[in-house]
Amino acid sequence: KMMQNVHLAPEDDEDDLYSGYNDYNPTFDTEDLENDVAFQQAARTSHGRRPPVTAKIPGTSASRPLATGFGSKATLTSSMGRPMTGAIQDGVARPMTAVHAAGYTKAVMRGSSFDPLGQARGPAPPLEMKNSDSSEEKIRQLEKKVNELVEESCIANSCGDLKLALEKAKEAGRKERVLVRQREQIATAENINLDLTYSVLFNLASQYAANEMYAEALNTYQVIVKNKMFSNGGRLKVNMGNIYLKQRNYSKAIKFYRMALDQIPSVHKEMRIKIMQNIGVAFIKTGQYVDAISSFEHIMSMSPNLKAGFNLILCYFALGNSEQMKKAFQKLIAVPLEVDYDDKYISPNDDPHTNLLIEAIKNDSLRQIERERKSMAEEYIMTAAKLIAPVIETSFAVGYDWCVEVVKASHYVELANDLEINKATTYLRQQDFNQALETLKMFEKKDSRVKSAAATNLSFLYYLENELVQAANYADLAVNSDRYNPAALTNKGNTVFASGDYEKTAEFYKEALRNDSSCTEALYNLGLTYKKLNRIDEALDCFLKLHAILRNSAQVLYQIANIYEIMEDPNQAMEWLLQLISVVPTDPRVLSKLGKLYDNEGDKSQAFHYYYESYRYFPSNIEVIEWLGAYYIDTQFCEKAIEYFERAALILPTQVKWQLMVASCYRRSGNYQKALEKYKVIHRKFPENVECLRFLVRLCTDMGLKEVQEYMTKLKKVEKLKEIREQRIKSGRDGSARSRREGNAGGDSGGTKGERLSAKLKALPGTSEPYESSGSKEIGASYIDPLGPQAERPKTAARKRTEEDDFADEELGEDLLPE
Repeated sequence: KMMQNVHLAPEDDEDDLYSGYNDYNPTFDTEDLENDVAFQQAARTSHGRRPPVTAKIPGTSASRPLATGFGSKATLTSSMGRPMTGAIQDGVARPMTAVHAAGYTKAVMRGSSFDPLGQARGPAPPLEMKNSDSSEEKIRQLEKKVNELVEESCIANSCGDLKLALEKAKEAGRKERVLVRQREQIATAENINLDLTYSVLFNLASQYAANEMYAEALNTYQVIVKNKMFSNGGRLKVNMGNIYLKQRNYSKAIKFYRMALDQIPSVHKEMRIKIMQNIGVAFIKTGQYVDAISSFEHIMSMSPNLKAGFNLILCYFALGNSEQMKKAFQKLIAVPLEVDYDDKYISPNDDPHTNLLIEAIKNDSLRQIERERKSMAEEYIMTAAKLIAPVIETSFAVGYDWCVEVVKASHYVELANDLEINKATTYLRQQDFNQALETLKMFEKKDSRVKSAAATNLSFLYYLENELVQAANYADLAVNSDRYNPAALTNKGNTVFASGDYEKTAEFYKEALRNDSSCTEALYNLGLTYKKLNRIDEALDCFLKLHAILRNSAQVLYQIANIYEIMEDPNQAMEWLLQLISVVPTDPRVLSKLGKLYDNEGDKSQAFHYYYESYRYFPSNIEVIEWLGAYYIDTQFCEKAIEYFERAALILPTQVKWQLMVASCYRRSGNYQKALEKYKVIHRKFPENVECLRFLVRLCTDMGLKEVQEYMTKLKKVEKLKEIREQRIKSGRDGSARSRREGNAGGDSGGTKGERLSAKLKALPGTSEPYESSGSKEIGASYIDPLGPQAERPKTAARKRTEEDDFADEELGEDLLPE
C-alpha cells in the first residue's frame, strides 16, 4: 500500500522534459518534515550519514518529476536533496532514491520563479585578459615578429626588390638576437628555438648573396656551418661553393662542393648528381678537362641528363678526341626526354567530353614544360652536331652526314631534316653558295613541311644574289608546299615588290600576317609597301603596331619619324627621332637629320647641338661640316669656322672651294698675313684659279707688297686664257646650232643666242672655280667675297639642298627582310 501515495508521470509527457514544473505539488512541502516518522527513521539510518550536498543547482537528469510521500503534506527527501521513491517495506526503512527534479533546490520556496538555466544570476564574468607585460608573452610576440620579417624578406626577394629583402633580413637577425638573450635570462638554453635561428641566418646569407655581397654571405654561412647544433648545416657548403664559383675562385668552389658531397647521404641521389655536375663545370672553368670528364661520365652512367651529356661533348672537343666525341654524342641522343608526344593530344573519337578535355590540356602549364624540355633537348643536339661535325671526320660534310644518320636512328627523327638545313646554312657561312644550293635542292622531293622550309631558304639566297626569277620560282614552290608558311609568303611578296607591283605585294604580306600575326618581317614590309603606294596613314598604322611588338627597333622608330616628316608634322618627327637616339645614340645620320629639323623650325641652338654631335661621331660628312662652318660665320666666330673648312679641305683636296673658305676666314678675322700665306699656297696648287689671284692682288695692294705686279700679270694672263677658251666654246656651239637648223636661222639671231650662252657660261663656275665672278677686267670691281657680303651671309649651308640631297630619300632600314 505504500505505492498508493507514489505519483508517476504519464508516459505521454516523456517528450517534454520540463512539463509539470510550474505545478505545485504539496508532497514537496518541507515545513512538516520534523513530524514525518518515515523521514526521521531514514535520517537515523546509514543513508542519513552521507556527506551533505554542496551543489547549489541540482541536475536535471530525470525525464519527468517523481513524487513520493505518505500523505498530502508528508514530503520525504533524502539527505542528498532528492525526493524519496520508497517507503517502509517489511518493517525495514529503506532510503528513498528518487532523482531531484531540474530547477529545484532545497532553498526553493513556494511561489519562486522557475529558472532552470540560471539566467537570474546574470552574465558570465569576462574572460581573463592575458598579461601583456609577462616575459613569456613578450617572447612569443617577438618570435612572431621575427617570423613575419623573414617572410617579408622572402616575398621582397621574389618580387625583385633585393634591397628591401636584405633590410628585412637584417632586421629579423637583430630581433632574433634580442629574442635569444631574453630566453637565456628567463629559461635554460634548451628552450632556444634553433629552427628560427637557422632560418634567420640562412635567409640573411641568401639575401647577401642575392645583393652580390659575397663576403658577408660567406661569413653568415660559416656561422651556420660551424654550429654543431644545426644538424643539416653542412649542406650549405654547396651555396658557399656557388659563391666562390661566381667569384671565379674555382679551386675553393671545388673544395666546398666536395665537402658538401661528403656530408650528403647516398639516398639523396638527385642532389648528389647536381653537386657533381657543379664540380664538373668548375673543372671546365679551370681547364681540367680530364677531371671534368670523370665527373660527367659518372653522371651519364648513374643518372644521364642533357646538360651533363652536352658538357661531356665539350670536354672531349677541347681535348680533340673525335672517337669519344662520337660516343658522347650517342649518349646525348640516348638521354630519355620523359615527354609525352603529341599523340595524346589528338582526339580518338568525336566524344565532346574528350575533345573538351584535350583542348583544356593542350596548352596548360604541364604542356608548356614539355615543350620547353623538348626545345632544350633539340637545341643541345643541334649545337653539339654543329660543333663536332667539322672535326669528327675528314671533312665537314662527312661529319655532318654521320650526325644526321645517328639522329635518324634515335627518337629525334624530326631533327634530321633540320640538321640538313643547318648544313646548308653552314655552307652559306663558309661562302660556299653552290654547296648550299645543292643541299637545299635535295629537299624538293621531301615532305611538304621540309620542302617549304628549303624552298624558302633557296628563294632567300637567290633574292640576295638579285636573281629575281629564280627567287620567284622557289618562293612559289615554298608557298605551294605550305600555304600557311608566313616566311614563304613574305619572300613571295619580296619578289613581287622587286617587280614594282605593290598592290599584289601587299596582298602577300597580308596573307602572311593572317597566318602568323607575329611575323614582324611581313608587317614591316607591308608598311614599306604602303609608303610606296602613298597610303601614308596605313603605313603609319603598320609601323605603330610593329613598334608595340619591337619596342627598341631602330628601323621601326626611324620609319615612324620619316612618315611624320612626310605628313609635315615636324614636332612628332622630332619626338620619334629623340626616341631613336635613345636606342642608337651614336648614329651620325640620325643626329644630323634631327639637327636639320630643328634648323627648319628656327631653333639654331638645338640644331647646332645635334649637328655638332653628328660631326663628333662622324667628322667626314661634308654637309654637316658645311653647316657648322656657316653657323660660326653667321655668329661672327670666323676663327672657329676655320677648323671645319680645313677638315673639308682634307676630305676633298681637289676642290679649291674649301681652301678659299679657310683663307677668307683668316682675312675676315683680321689675320691678313695668314690669309696671304694661305692664298699663296692655293695659288701654287691651283695656278689658274682667278679668285685666288684676285685676292692675292687685293691683299698685296692693301699691304703694300712688291709682289702685286707679279700677281696682276698672272691674273691678266689667266683671264685672257679664259676668254679665249670661252670664245672657242661659243663658236663651237654656234656652229653645231647652225648645222642643226640647217641654215634656216639668220646670223644675227644666232649671234644673239651665242652671246646669251656666253653670258651664262661666264656666270657659271668651272670645275675648279666654284666662286668665279663676272668677266670684268677691273680688279677693284671684280672682287667678290666667297662668303658673300656681310648682310647676305648664309645662315645654314652655302647652297640650298634639293630633295634628292635630303638623306637620299631617307632609306635607312628600308631593305626588305626576307626569311
